[in-house]
Amino acid sequence: MKRIIDTLGIDTSNYTTSAALFQDGEIFQQKMLLPVKRGELGLRQSDAVFHHVQQLPQVLGALFDEKLSISAVGASARPRDLEGSYMPCFTVGIGFAKAVALSLGVPLYTFSHQAGHIAAALYSAGQLALLHEKFIAFHVSGGTTEAVLVKPDEQTVFRTEIIAQSLDLKGGQAVDRVGAMLGLSFPSGKALEQLALKTDVTYHIKPSLKGADCSLSGVENKCANMLNKGMPKEEIAAYCLYALLAALDSMTAELLKQYGKLPLLFAGGVMSNSLIRDALTAKYGAYFAVPEFSADNAAGIAVLTSIKGA
Repeated sequence: MKRIIDTLGIDTSNYTTSAALFQDGEIFQQKMLLPVKRGELGLRQSDAVFHHVQQLPQVLGALFDEKLSISAVGASARPRDLEGSYMPCFTVGIGFAKAVALSLGVPLYTFSHQAGHIAAALYSAGQLALLHEKFIAFHVSGGTTEAVLVKPDEQTVFRTEIIAQSLDLKGGQAVDRVGAMLGLSFPSGKALEQLALKTDVTYHIKPSLKGADCSLSGVENKCANMLNKGMPKEEIAAYCLYALLAALDSMTAELLKQYGKLPLLFAGGVMSNSLIRDALTAKYGAYFAVPEFSADNAAGIAVLTSIKGA
């Protein structure tokens, strides 16, 4: 087995400024949410870039509390591993990563934000060995609701192929929009979950599917109707999460029919939700990250950098 090297990972997503060190198989990370004004559902890219420039030195300063020996640097350079995949916010992380790598005289490796999510979830679940085989990974966040087929690759550690997705609203968008209508702060995931857990009401929802692809726009509309009828906020929050669970459950069942019984991994901020995690783990034996490795983070980038540089 090749020696694990000490690596630095940087991720500057549209939600979080983060950096992580991977040392002797252990992750040390620091991150800061980007500031979003109350009532708003995210940031313009120009504002995200500005805040990353301000926050990344603080994050790195908190991480480097002592002089460290770094053998390689990695950064997320794009949202996905697709041609033309681009968001300006990732240029900040790349710029800082290049500067650190050049100053230390060490290699720089780049990955996609989605690849980082997958690697962080595998690390958290103790399943990095899956990188040597084929599996299905769901990435469910504010910008993405996709299932990808993951296969090992000598050049890039692994490669992905989209095999299912939301055809309209993304899972995180549904959560944040419903959260906003209930008066919750952005991002709304944790608060919406806490609200939903206050009710014993459960819902059995038939999701809108086309093959293995889902449609989530109806979730927002239904929740708005429930609010207009004066239904309790706790029940509206629960409906939103049960609707997402129903969609993911049906997508999973369809994909397992198509691709056989492959290992299942769920990554991304929305997948830190305990209601969804518990149900899919019980039914499919799926792997999930703990919350700190589900939300946007640089941990997976640091892990992938270590594998690539070994």
